[in-house]
Amino acid sequence: MAAAGSPPTGARLAMYNFGLHVGSDGDPRVEGFVSREPANFEAAKRAAGFVGRSGYRGVPGPRSWGRQVFPRFIDGSGFDSGPSSLSLWADIESLMAFAYNGVHADALKHARNWNIKPNWPPLVLWWVDAPRLPDWSDGVERLEYLHDHGPSPKTFTFKEPFTATGEAYAIDREKVRQLAESNREGQQDLLAHVLSLKV
Repeated sequence: MAAAGSPPTGARLAMYNFGLHVGSDGDPRVEGFVSREPANFEAAKRAAGFVGRSGYRGVPGPRSWGRQVFPRFIDGSGFDSGPSSLSLWADIESLMAFAYNGVHADALKHARNWNIKPNWPPLVLWWVDAPRLPDWSDGVERLEYLHDHGPSPKTFTFKEPFTATGEAYAIDREKVRQLAESNREGQQDLLAHVLSLKV
C-alpha cells in the first residue's frame, strides 16, 4: 500500500455524487437541503485544496462541465433529475476534510431527512490529469462502473482509495485533521448560518 502523500504533479481528484430526494423541488421536506446548498458551495470554494466545480446550465454561477446527465439509478423514480455535484480537488485529504467537517458535515447529518436511501454508491472518486475537466457523463459512467465492479484504480471511494498511479492508498488522517481545522476558521459565518436553518 502506498504511503500517504501528495499525488503526482498534474493529477487532480474528481468527485461525482448523485442522490434522489424524498420530494420534488418546492416540497417542504427538502427545504432544508435547498436552503443549505449556497452555503455548501461557498464552503467548498473557501476550502483548502478546492480546484473547482461544475455549475448547472441555466443557474447563475460556474459554467456547467458539459450537458448534465444522470445515472441509470434514476430510472423508475418518477424524477427526471436528482441532486448531484461534480468537482475537482487537489487530493483525497482536501476533499475528505471538507466533506466530513463544518458546513458540509451539517448537511450530511441531516441527509436522511431529504434523500431516499440509495442502493448505489452515493459518490465516486477518480483521478484526472490537469488541465482536463471531467464532465457530467464521466461522473455517471464512473458511478455506474463503481456500482457494477467495486473499487479499483478507475473508480473508488474514501473507504478503498487509490493513488493516481493505481496503488492502494493510505489516507493521511493527520493531514485531514489539519485541513479541517484550517477550513473551520474560514467557515464560521457559514456554519452559524446553516445551524440556524430549518432541517
